[in-house]
Amino acid sequence: MKAGETATTTLGELFARAIAAKDRARLRSVLADPIDFRALTPQRYWEATSAEEVVDKIILGEWFDSGVHIQELCSVTTADVSDRHHVAYRMRVRNADGEFYVEQQAYYRVKGDWIDSLRILCSGYRPATPPLDSAGDSPGAQ
Repeated sequence: MKAGETATTTLGELFARAIAAKDRARLRSVLADPIDFRALTPQRYWEATSAEEVVDKIILGEWFDSGVHIQELCSVTTADVSDRHHVAYRMRVRNADGEFYVEQQAYYRVKGDWIDSLRILCSGYRPATPPLDSAGDSPGAQ
């Protein structure tokens, strides 16, 4: 077990922390192979059937590639939804275009010691500092 993990740490929380650390081995260690993976980001729908594809080609190959520095895991929450588990996590990231927040909601099923089915919905990269001219953000906005 790594620092900050407890005996009650869920696989979803381990998954979120492994993404934030960009730790390929830890990510693969929580995912079954094969896996039933589907995700939706603002520009694309993703599918994969192997842990290697999920980790190397999608999560750390596209979403959070080498040009993305994950500065902070801001929050992680977990819950159960009947026979599924839920994890939500928000990260502050920096890339060549600036600083952003990314939030993902994931629903997953556990088989044995691994996540064998995973569905993720992503907010996309949201500016860390919203523009002042956004509705409701400018001084004196009604």
